[in-house]
Amino acid sequence: MVVLAASITTRSGKPLLSRQFRPIPRSRIDGLLASFPKLIPANSQHTTVETNDVRFVYQPFEELFVLLITNKGSNILQDINTLSLVVRLISSLTPAMTEAAILHHAFDLLCAFDEVVSLGYKENVSLQQVRSVLEGESHEEKIQEIIARNKEAEAKEELKRRAKQLEMQRREQQRLAQASRHGGMGGGMGGMGGGYGGMAGGYTPVASTPRFEAPQQDYRTSSPAPAASKPVFKGSGMKLGKKGRQNDLMSALGNEVELEPEPEPEPEPEPEVAVSADVLDAVEKESVHVTIKEELSVTMHRDGGLENFELKGDLDLRIADADQAKLKLTLTPNDYSDLQFRQHPNVAKFAPKGDKIIALKDATRSFPVGQGLKVLRWRLASKDESNVPITITVWPQGRGDGSSDVAIEYELEAQHLTIRNLVISIPIPPNALPVVADSDANWSADRGAFTWTIDQVDADAPSGSLEFRCEGDADAFFPVNVGFAAAGSLANIDVATAQLLAGGDATFSQEKVLTVDKYEIV
Repeated sequence: MVVLAASITTRSGKPLLSRQFRPIPRSRIDGLLASFPKLIPANSQHTTVETNDVRFVYQPFEELFVLLITNKGSNILQDINTLSLVVRLISSLTPAMTEAAILHHAFDLLCAFDEVVSLGYKENVSLQQVRSVLEGESHEEKIQEIIARNKEAEAKEELKRRAKQLEMQRREQQRLAQASRHGGMGGGMGGMGGGYGGMAGGYTPVASTPRFEAPQQDYRTSSPAPAASKPVFKGSGMKLGKKGRQNDLMSALGNEVELEPEPEPEPEPEPEVAVSADVLDAVEKESVHVTIKEELSVTMHRDGGLENFELKGDLDLRIADADQAKLKLTLTPNDYSDLQFRQHPNVAKFAPKGDKIIALKDATRSFPVGQGLKVLRWRLASKDESNVPITITVWPQGRGDGSSDVAIEYELEAQHLTIRNLVISIPIPPNALPVVADSDANWSADRGAFTWTIDQVDADAPSGSLEFRCEGDADAFFPVNVGFAAAGSLANIDVATAQLLAGGDATFSQEKVLTVDKYEIV
């Protein structure tokens, strides 16, 4: 048997990935893959089809074909066995059998194909052997990683032990210092009392023993009424003693508070839902090309209601031919009353009534050639929910056992848009494992977020829903972040005609892109 190529195509024959194992020109492969869908008879149960030169052994999926191109003399049973291994490899390396997933994992798939087929002949390998080769596992490397992790863990434990030991020493030193300060103050007070007692004994023959203890007792308890013979000395001495002790205690407590601050929890990272406009279909550009770009920012309440809506857009004009640099653009008549327009300083303002025309103020001048120029900008700020292009509803319902059933639903409101890669990201508790009811849905759970991805939403398929069960109460699943890219203008900005100032129409092309800066449900 000789396998000429292993390929993955769309239902229409568009090649997504192809690996040639024999020297075949690319044009030849493109021609074979383009003609392949036309060769499949209607309602056929077979998985092989032949031409005059080659045989196609294929397996259909919902959106794609996985096929082998072989010569007509190859063993059909071995070809089917090889195709089965290729399909299992694709399923194990990609999360879903979709165009986006295939393109994202193209390099891994090519390497896997090379492990299965070499120079057109199937290698005697299993799925697990190919996975092991692709992962590049090494027993010695694993041992070294385990040793390094153990050393790191031991170093961390040693650091913790030393830190704990130093903390205990510091506390002991503070306790001894505090005790010595209290003892010194008490001794000083006793000596002061003895001196004053002796002074009193010089004037009056009274026993001095009780007088030595009086100041120390007064320091520890509330002060009795001072004797008339010694009001000044005892009163001032006792006040000094109390103040000093209070300062020492507050100082010690202050040190404890400063040395042991409360640890601040690290915030969870925001889930990434940004979707690039690269997922949209490319537009064939003419010598006069118009690009309409809009960026959307929306904040909605979970119970309904619009907190913030802002749409910003611009119209970029790029002219490749100097002969067509003197022209004017006319917008399609629409209701633009809610939009705030702003023209380039060299572009004339719109007339209050009549057509919206984009032209230079000075008719003798030309638009720049070979570079884009943003000739028009617009902005829309509103509190009207009808302006939101697609509504997302997230409805968590507690089950009473610490978990919740979460229902997600989307519906396209702007039917003229074609949305690609709609991403709905819902926060979930860390380490939670959601259980999804629909096994065909394209979803993932990573870094504390449940992410549902829908490849395309348009007028033919404007709505969809998904349910999953997960730990957490209703508030744990908000805020919800949404991202997508859409072909079209939400503000219905459209160029109707491009006319040369010298007369005649100019052939032009235009592309419209809508992206999301922020779409949040709080």
